[in-house]
Amino acid sequence: MQLGPPYNHHGHGSQQRNHDQGYALIEGANDVQSGRLLVYFHGVPGAPQEANVFDAPAQAHGLQVLCIDRFAMDSALRGDAYYQALAAHITSVAQGQVVDFVGFSMGAFIALQTSRFLPSQVRSIHLVSAAAPLDGGDFLEALAGKHVFRLAQKAPWLFGLLTRWQGVLARFAPGALFGMLFASAQGGDVALAKDAAFQAVVKSALQSAFGGGQAGYRRDVETYVQPWAASLATIHAPVHLWHGDADNWSSPAMAHYLQATLPHVAGLQLMPGLSHYSCLLAALPKICTQVAA
Repeated sequence: MQLGPPYNHHGHGSQQRNHDQGYALIEGANDVQSGRLLVYFHGVPGAPQEANVFDAPAQAHGLQVLCIDRFAMDSALRGDAYYQALAAHITSVAQGQVVDFVGFSMGAFIALQTSRFLPSQVRSIHLVSAAAPLDGGDFLEALAGKHVFRLAQKAPWLFGLLTRWQGVLARFAPGALFGMLFASAQGGDVALAKDAAFQAVVKSALQSAFGGGQAGYRRDVETYVQPWAASLATIHAPVHLWHGDADNWSSPAMAHYLQATLPHVAGLQLMPGLSHYSCLLAALPKICTQVAA
């Protein structure tokens, strides 16, 4: 599978990155109020660089795409204080207009939690390759990252040591770290992992997450592995689920669980032959079309 224009886009001509405010804003319209705002919650590990995949479809549909650099936020922010800070940031950028959320992988968890603090402002939530709550079912054994999640649950100090070691790899041998993460790739991710443009984007995101973003990365993982299934009943925006049937990072069972548990599910698109990132690339143009309609 080839990445196509979004990942091959030259530089950041359509992306503004505000390091002081901690966000990336991809411009598909002249200003926020002239185009619908789509808020993207990057994966874990991940970084705003992921949002480059929106470039072409966002411009085609006149959308603005906001991606907050969560790992650059104060790592002392935990729980509701963290989600409230994200909601406040989104509100400041949205300037009163309604928004649509897209959450990828573990970013889906953060998107759902943040939506609780924007009850009248979130029009829809699109979850791609979503990670469901571990307390919602017997999901862990089917996940490629099960050992990392177990460490974060039962031995946070060991998880911290692992994160620091991954930080060393990200800095000095990003190719090795990439190879380790994608050693278990399945479905469409197998060919995707061989694509040089995709490798460059993911390596850059890994260097951000495991470099200066380590504390924020740890916060997201350590929060995710705690029980949160009960909070799903409080999500009132309509949710669209997009999932590859070959995903072994977030198993299809997680998508079926979310479909059965969330109060307002607009639909589940199970994408044949696709896995984690390949589902993201296939789903985003369709999501942009739906959001712009």
